[in-house]
Amino acid sequence: MAFEDLVHPYLGAYTRSPQWVKSSLGWAYARLPKPWRLGWDHRRWEALASERRPEELGRDARQRLGRTLQIALETVPAYAAYRHLRSALDRPSEVLQQLPLVSKLEIKKDLQAYLSTASPAARRLECFTGGSTANPMRFFLERHVTRTREYAFMADFHARVGYTERDRVLALRGRTVPSAAGGGRLWMYEPIKRQLILSTDHLSPANMPEYVEAMRRWSPTLVQAFPSALYPVAKWLALHPAPDVTGRIKGILLYSETVHDYQYDLFERVFGCPVLRHYGHSERGVMAASMPGDDRYFFWPQYGHMELVDAEGRRVDAPGALGEIVCTSFDNAVMPFVRYRTGDLGVLSTHPNDTLPGFPVLERIQGRLQEMVQCRDGRLISITTLGAAHFNELSDVTAIQYEQHQPGLVELKVETRAPLSGRSKALIADAVHDKTQGGCEVKILEVPQIARTPAGKQLMLIQHLDLSREFAAPDARMPAGGSTPHTGG
Repeated sequence: MAFEDLVHPYLGAYTRSPQWVKSSLGWAYARLPKPWRLGWDHRRWEALASERRPEELGRDARQRLGRTLQIALETVPAYAAYRHLRSALDRPSEVLQQLPLVSKLEIKKDLQAYLSTASPAARRLECFTGGSTANPMRFFLERHVTRTREYAFMADFHARVGYTERDRVLALRGRTVPSAAGGGRLWMYEPIKRQLILSTDHLSPANMPEYVEAMRRWSPTLVQAFPSALYPVAKWLALHPAPDVTGRIKGILLYSETVHDYQYDLFERVFGCPVLRHYGHSERGVMAASMPGDDRYFFWPQYGHMELVDAEGRRVDAPGALGEIVCTSFDNAVMPFVRYRTGDLGVLSTHPNDTLPGFPVLERIQGRLQEMVQCRDGRLISITTLGAAHFNELSDVTAIQYEQHQPGLVELKVETRAPLSGRSKALIADAVHDKTQGGCEVKILEVPQIARTPAGKQLMLIQHLDLSREFAAPDARMPAGGSTPHTGG
């Protein structure tokens, strides 16, 4: 049993508490023995995440894929028609190819059909897809398993830049700083994960000196950030060098947004350290990341199964070919995801994998472009942050899309099978207002259908304002790679 899962429902209250409460409770919790916090299996997960022997990786991946398929075929109603394939589970890859692709919309339409009938409700950890996702969805992870496993794989990722649990982290990942709303301090310190959290809602030049002083005070050695949030900070530091601050940083880990080339170059120049990109998502189906000296995306084969498919759902296996990333999850007995369409596009690498043999590798991932909304006072806020404001109220809709024509006002288009109640609309409006700390109002429009791009993807934001002066470099290019939302780090 992992104590982490027992206290997880109180995370919001803990985050909103005064700094002295966070410092006291967090200090005490962080000093609990690791087996108490993460469960007695944490060392087994850590050993699995750090495995590098190709033959062991292949054997383990086959076993875990077979176990996922066994659970799905025997206990998940959606796969009842495929139970005859159980006799071939000694060849799990062949069985997998005979199962259908599954979209988020299909799961949303009948969630119960994708839950294992063999797992009691007490084992389910309720979650919602979020970040820049255009189709919010309710789903379940496995209590006392998933979060412990996630910590192990994230720790393996952090280790690529030499991070240890003694290091402090500069966090710019959309977390709201409660004191900032009332004109108070724009940062907070979270002692459990040793994070200096900067408000990403106040990234104007006038506030940069306070941010830099906070960094000077707490001396972080690792950065975890949305690229759009780190860029204004790095741009300020390029113009106002602070080598005592930047010189301590030994690695930058980027999440949840596409990284533009000009941003990546700036981060390397200002901080002088490795800059790694992460790919993952809330459903914990697959996870990948780049390596120091190799910008490709390496997928942990023992974490989940990754495949690419074309527009007709056929496998893509030619080097250099583009396809949609499809994942099959491991180690989730309550709701296994089987051939789950992520909506993200990837390109198979054309170069040999000498960096991490045994790891599937993509040359690049063409995730959702980072998008910003502008507040009435000129502040820019990532749609990844804004999209996390109202999971519960939007979990039953088909799709959402923001559109902005003027600063401080966004339209939220909602494609839904049933009308939203007045209370739900009010809660969504309040959530957006609070998430932007008073900077934006929202107008909710219920629409019959939200248009897709020619590639079949939905845009999370249609932005009519020219934000290039405030945000983008004048020669911004399409990115060579990117990442999608992940809540596990």
